[in-house]
Amino acid sequence: MFEKIGNFIQDSKQELKKVNWPTREETTRYTLFVIGFSVGLAAFLGILDFVFIQILQRIVF
Repeated sequence: MFEKIGNFIQDSKQELKKVNWPTREETTRYTLFVIGFSVGLAAFLGILDFVFIQILQRIVF
């Protein structure tokens, strides 16, 4: 069993060496894009929520 775990760890290390890791600049750019997209989507959904609440209030009251 311990031999299988050792083989798994060795294989994992070999596969991780093959990974094409992003540069610091790419990681920063992708992170900022995700944050910006999330904020934009949240604002869009907030506006839709506000509009629908206004419509419902006019219908109900």
